[in-house]
Amino acid sequence: MSRIRHIRGSSLAAAGAAATTATLLATLLAAVLAPAAHADGAPTRATAIGNAASALTAHAANLGLTSAQHTTVRDVVVDKDGTQHVRYDRTYRELPVLGGDFVVHLRPDGSYRGADRATSRTISLDSVTPELSGAKAAGLAVNALRAASPGETLKRVTARPRLVVDALHGTPRLAWRTDAVGQDGLGNPVARTVLTDARTGARIDAWDSVETATGDGNSLYGGTVPLETTASGSTYQLKDPTRGNTYTGDAANKTDLCIFGICFVRAPATLFTDADNHWGTGTTADRASAAVDAQYGTNETWDYYKNVHGRNGIAGDGKGSYNRVHYGNNYNNAFWDDSCFCMTYGDGDGSIFGPLVALDVAGHEMSHGVTSKTAALTYSGESGGLNEATSDIFGTMVEWYANNASDPGDYLIGEEIVRPGFGKPALRFMDKPSKDGNSADCWSGSVGNLDVHYSSGVANHFAYLLSEGSGAKTVNGVAYDSPTCNGSTVTGIGHDKVGRIWYRALTVYMTSSTNYAGARTATLNAAKDLYGAGSTEYAAVAAAWSAVSVG
Repeated sequence: MSRIRHIRGSSLAAAGAAATTATLLATLLAAVLAPAAHADGAPTRATAIGNAASALTAHAANLGLTSAQHTTVRDVVVDKDGTQHVRYDRTYRELPVLGGDFVVHLRPDGSYRGADRATSRTISLDSVTPELSGAKAAGLAVNALRAASPGETLKRVTARPRLVVDALHGTPRLAWRTDAVGQDGLGNPVARTVLTDARTGARIDAWDSVETATGDGNSLYGGTVPLETTASGSTYQLKDPTRGNTYTGDAANKTDLCIFGICFVRAPATLFTDADNHWGTGTTADRASAAVDAQYGTNETWDYYKNVHGRNGIAGDGKGSYNRVHYGNNYNNAFWDDSCFCMTYGDGDGSIFGPLVALDVAGHEMSHGVTSKTAALTYSGESGGLNEATSDIFGTMVEWYANNASDPGDYLIGEEIVRPGFGKPALRFMDKPSKDGNSADCWSGSVGNLDVHYSSGVANHFAYLLSEGSGAKTVNGVAYDSPTCNGSTVTGIGHDKVGRIWYRALTVYMTSSTNYAGARTATLNAAKDLYGAGSTEYAAVAAAWSAVSVG
């Protein structure tokens, strides 16, 4: 096969109509009759969050909240007497605010009692565009890590900068928070977090950040990457306790035996273990190298959904999925399977594909799981194209989010895994999908008759135009030239906003039968919710859909 696919698990098999209706009615009834208090009279978590939301609206000024800020619930504590405490994180113009957290305290009757805030300063910045580049911030952090380890020759040093608003150190300002990691001469992990003024380059703060069972891996595509693992006696398991115990196992080149969606035999997923918590060699000669890529892809995807969208795991329940690598022999594919809640990766045949464990492939596959737990877009017709496009879009967003210098963000799908025998430099091209020879750039009445991997081109093209705009440009060293179907000129709003708009559309407005016209409506509703009906973002969404002939 020459494309990534999505397998719908047997959990989606049809059930009897009466049973389905009964289950639905029971669910709806339970929701309507959900108690506001536990049996002992204490308010529920949901009640506390609702009370706190009312308090935020009524006391926004006292809490320093403005229209440029958004809040997310981090934790809820309900005392025995019914007193409620709801802890929030906040963002400012979509950036995390260090020191922006606060706790709202509510009386047993739900009325506002007060709040504790990490900072009482007004959070207002003239600009959230950094003057210091992320690459320079990363270099400063690496220097800080080396300086904190005098006399040591550090190895495998990497750094990841994240743009934040620092409200912890005086007047709030734009800053880079950079995590730098490496190994000392004995192979032990060293790590330092450095906070840098994004305007002047001055160091604001720095601290050690080594955690127990923090290892690293030498991957096939992403260089040396950090890994959270589980210590088990004298060995380490490639299982991440910080991300729902997601793990990676070896399929031992075996395959599943499944008929009509029912699997009688599954390939194994034998958990990878290691003696020193330094995984892989970066070559296919070591079976752990592909596992490093798969686990790293899982980590970045988990973090993207959690940190950007507030989603705790693929199903939103905090539970991890798992990976199987080395599936089959020379298997030229990767897939998500709802029934096992897992990702499976082939090694490729070396001629058409290499191991299919690249970062955007991992983000693509796990995003099929998110779709199945939210809109559940039917995997055929236009909705199937939207299903595939959703995974391409979020796989791309994960790649941008990871900010990995060895695999920088781009609008190419699967560029790391293709080999000369494939004949093209990537699986799919978001700026002009037809460059793959099959995908549609523009909507027409026949788009729904295409294979879903090709009808997805319309939405991929929309997402590129909305992110970067039309015409020729070079981004991260990759040249793009995106046309429009109506001859218009489109101005992009940036990939971060596109990801937020698409996620809200997927999780709030899209349904299993959404087609391209419905996707236009859903994303406009999402843009209105996030940025306002008269916003630049709302207008850009409309223009980008028109530019791919979805009116």
